[in-house]
Amino acid sequence: MRDDEYQDRSGAALGLALLCLGLAAGAITALLLAPQTGKQLRKQLRRRYEDARDVMDDWGDQANEWIEKGSEWADKARSRAEPVRRAFRK
Repeated sequence: MRDDEYQDRSGAALGLALLCLGLAAGAITALLLAPQTGKQLRKQLRRRYEDARDVMDDWGDQANEWIEKGSEWADKARSRAEPVRRAFRK
């Protein structure tokens, strides 16, 4: 991978991370400034936390599926390239 490609990817990842952080900070601020009782606020925060946790678990599962699929593709590519590699070694 070239350096400029790496920088593009790391810049995009940083931007996405900062966006998520900003969204979370804004959501928490909005919840804390809303006119609710403490009990209602805690209940709502707990629900939002659980929802966010579920979403992150789903993203993790999806990432694991992509990793497994990528490994399968890499194995297939290696097995198809092996006869060619042997032919060039002779």
